[in-house]
Amino acid sequence: MSKPAPKTKPAPTKIPGIYKLDCVRDVAESLNIPNLPDAVASALASDVEYRIQQVVEEAARFMRHAKRTTLTTSDIDQALRVLNIEPLYGHFPHNPPTFRRALPFPQMQSAGSVYFVEDEEIEFDRILREEKITMPKGVSWTAHWLAVEGVQPLIPENPPAVPKEDTEGKQAAATVLPGGKQTQQQPLLVKQTLSRELNLYYARLTSSLNPQTSDYSKRTAALASLRHDAGLSPLLPYLAQWVSEGVVSTLRTGSQTDNDGKMLEVFLDVISALLDNQTLGVEPFLHQLLPAVFSILLHSALPPSHANHLRVTAAQILSHLLTHYSMTYPGLPTKIVKMLIVGLIENKKPRQTNEGAIRGLMAIGKEAVRLGLVDRQGAKIVGEKCMPGEQSTLVDLVMEGLRMLHPPSQRPVPLDPNSGADSAVVERLRTQLGDFFAERVIGDSAWARGILSDDAAGAL
Repeated sequence: MSKPAPKTKPAPTKIPGIYKLDCVRDVAESLNIPNLPDAVASALASDVEYRIQQVVEEAARFMRHAKRTTLTTSDIDQALRVLNIEPLYGHFPHNPPTFRRALPFPQMQSAGSVYFVEDEEIEFDRILREEKITMPKGVSWTAHWLAVEGVQPLIPENPPAVPKEDTEGKQAAATVLPGGKQTQQQPLLVKQTLSRELNLYYARLTSSLNPQTSDYSKRTAALASLRHDAGLSPLLPYLAQWVSEGVVSTLRTGSQTDNDGKMLEVFLDVISALLDNQTLGVEPFLHQLLPAVFSILLHSALPPSHANHLRVTAAQILSHLLTHYSMTYPGLPTKIVKMLIVGLIENKKPRQTNEGAIRGLMAIGKEAVRLGLVDRQGAKIVGEKCMPGEQSTLVDLVMEGLRMLHPPSQRPVPLDPNSGADSAVVERLRTQLGDFFAERVIGDSAWARGILSDDAAGAL
């Protein structure tokens, strides 16, 4: 028995869209694409109709959110932006264009209605009578110096400087009481300018750093907090003031006790921790931290059990400052080296100050050592304070600095005073290094010439 043939379903009738194929062909012909196939035109028309529907749906969503019932051009612009399409320019919601319906064409009854935007009639007499609007200048920018090494230049871009007389008058008026009595202005307390949490943190931090009231573990935790915490910027001026005043008060007593040495070590550790914290801007407070470092490095009455460690740590901090802030402050290396050289070459300075100055120069680098010991004759001045054949920490530091300039030879050959070239080197050694250290260098001719050579010297 044969099976009946399957019934074929009739093909669905294709409903024409809103966007006609003729419109697609017109656009294609305007782009020099003649004879566009019907399949391509139908696909393009369907896609255009889908895109228009998508834009209108997004615009209607904006209209509903705005509690409106009228679709505006701003809704279309927002919809285009959401769909990552460049918006249409020239249409404004506050001044919508007015469309007028054109008269029907008798020749083409099936063409449908045609709408157009009516052009506004402009009266030339009214335009000529109106005031002309000048176009503003274009946006431009220029650079100027806000401050040069902390000094504000007097240029029109910067605010004018306050006269000194006015500031003195305001301070005097602020310090005179109604009864005619004068009082000294007290600095602001921490609790008046900081929040309760930071005030409590500051009190516990300073108490934990005090070696008399805390143990080693608390001091280590406090220094780690200063080195890594990111919210300490409001405390930075108070910490700098605490360090500077603490160093001055500790050195002023001159007791040289073990507790004073531990406290000075804590102050240097605090400075080092603040410099290591990458989230803090320490530049505005260098003028408070540098005197504390120099006071410890060049002081002549440090506790004997801590003096060597204190001077080494202070010299390392100076090296850290020059490494990280010499580009920001170009005059900083010159000022630091000048202060160290003054502590080295002045005859009235004690031997302990000379030791600190030499350690600071060695921490800075070879050029600073050459400038202080050789060019400024610092080794000669130190040698005049030493006894013949003396072996001390100061002598060892000078010899270490000379070895830093040029390493000694493994097989030294002494200088010959009877030779013309060697006698000139010996004479120059005695002039630059003095008799005390010249006698220790004469036994190695290569070392002596390396110390006196200016090839590695740099300008500071």
